[in-house]
Amino acid sequence: MLSQTAIFLAAAVLMVPIARKLGLGAVLGYLAAGVLIGPWGLRLIDDVEAILHFAEFGVVLFLFVIGLELQPSRLWVLRRQVFGLGSAQVLASMAAIACIALFGFGLGWRAALIVGLALAMSSTALVLQSLAEKQQLTARHGRDAFAILLFQDLAVIPILALMPMMAGGSDVDFEVLALFKAVAIIAAVIFGGRHLLRPAFKWIATLGSRETFTAAALLVVIGTTLLMEVAGLTASLGAFLAGVLLADSEYRHELEADIEPFKGLLLGLFFIAVGMSANLGLLRTEALPILSMVLLLMAVKFAVLYWLGRVTDCSNKSSRKLAVALAQGGEFAFVLFQLARQHDVLSRTQTDWLIVLVTLSMLAAPLLFVIEDKFLAPKFDDKGAQRPFDKVEETSQAVLIAGFGRVGQIVARLLALKKITFTVLDASATHVDYVRQFGSKAYYGDASRLDVLHAAGIEHAKIFVLAIDDVEASIKTAELVRRHYPNLPIYARARNRFHAYKLMDLGVKMLVRETWHGSLALAGQVLQGMKLPKGEVDAAIARFVEFDESNLKRQHAVYQDEEALVQTVKQAADELRSLFEADAAEAAREANREAA
Repeated sequence: MLSQTAIFLAAAVLMVPIARKLGLGAVLGYLAAGVLIGPWGLRLIDDVEAILHFAEFGVVLFLFVIGLELQPSRLWVLRRQVFGLGSAQVLASMAAIACIALFGFGLGWRAALIVGLALAMSSTALVLQSLAEKQQLTARHGRDAFAILLFQDLAVIPILALMPMMAGGSDVDFEVLALFKAVAIIAAVIFGGRHLLRPAFKWIATLGSRETFTAAALLVVIGTTLLMEVAGLTASLGAFLAGVLLADSEYRHELEADIEPFKGLLLGLFFIAVGMSANLGLLRTEALPILSMVLLLMAVKFAVLYWLGRVTDCSNKSSRKLAVALAQGGEFAFVLFQLARQHDVLSRTQTDWLIVLVTLSMLAAPLLFVIEDKFLAPKFDDKGAQRPFDKVEETSQAVLIAGFGRVGQIVARLLALKKITFTVLDASATHVDYVRQFGSKAYYGDASRLDVLHAAGIEHAKIFVLAIDDVEASIKTAELVRRHYPNLPIYARARNRFHAYKLMDLGVKMLVRETWHGSLALAGQVLQGMKLPKGEVDAAIARFVEFDESNLKRQHAVYQDEEALVQTVKQAADELRSLFEADAAEAAREANREAA
């Protein structure tokens, strides 16, 4: 055990930094480490199945942490993407792949259907880890990818229950009973999570023992995993569900901090085990057919996902990134292929081929991310040639301003008047050159890059002003600052209400909507122009501001659900009208009392 542990750690320490240095990402480094030490590399470790089975607990912990970051109200908001986009992806990919298997490779209809279902799935661990590493989980394609992966995990329930029937089994009553059993266990997990876990963690927290709290967190994950196995479901789904149920608790951050070290090591071990499981011996003898099938699989899934992105109003960039993220096969395919083999739907040779196909597609997935970043994005998303960013002088100013447009300039001018030092970063070279003509100290640099922020002295800044005009760049920068400098106050400019919602998602509390105060000032002038007393105008504006600020927080919880948002807006309009009518009635009564 110790020698194997040393081998795993040495392989990871060697390959992961090399992969990161080459810009390939940590996941590909882990996969390469597995290939290096596995049966088809240096043969340092042979028992791949045992390692893979143990390492799958890393995926379980990873899904638990993902669940902790997703509050139930947000999960409810995502229901349309999960069940709409997710079901469309699974059904469309399954149909396309099944037709190819049926007509192109001569499989029977049952075998083609199972192959289509298995290969329609993507790797939850690989995709989410890669997107998290690139800080893209909150981007449009990141959210859509997460929704599709969540639906795929949910789809495991009926797929496993119906598998014997798809394979030609006839015990329908038994399968229906298994389905009800699965639903009952999920209901028990939800009930226990809501009514038992929080009081239990509250009691454990009073003991003051960090080790006991960590043990309790691991017990929750392992216990939920065991329940899911009893139900015949995926352990990762149960862990995700347990995380979601604790997402609103006051212990969320402590749980995440306690689980993180175990998650990181075991997830790395999982990727190493996947690399070890690649049957390179089969690849040596039939390389061309297998590689052709890998390219065909990834091309079909890429086409389906890109098409779904475009029909759901994603931009070309987001659709392409979504397709790149989910084009590979997933771990669940290994389970389905083995079940199909046990039911004699697939032969041993076909099963071996398909397992190698999925494994190689997972190995190729990080390379596809690299191709997207290095070649596709510059070719299709390039906005024109730009000069190199300025070298920002090392500084320790009190305020760091990102974005030097209309808002940033006004903030900077007032700071200068009060002799408060500041540094400005702006991603427009023309803009920076123009404002420098008037003596302003500004640098042409990308505020969404951590190295640039370091050079600009963000460690010494007391306040970060986020005045970037572009919404996507603003969100990316806010996420970076919040992740690496959680205690630095962010004062943000929001282009509109939806930009404000996205900033609020990241925990930004001090924000100003771009036209908000100007609109209020104009409305006040209009009301005074209509001969309303100034006191009455000020009271009306104050009432409106108070109501709208509280309503902004209420609508934030449902802004991704168009139907719920529309309903909330209508209710808010009725409530605001009632408030003003009540104020008018009170003013009338006050006037009558004074007259009397």
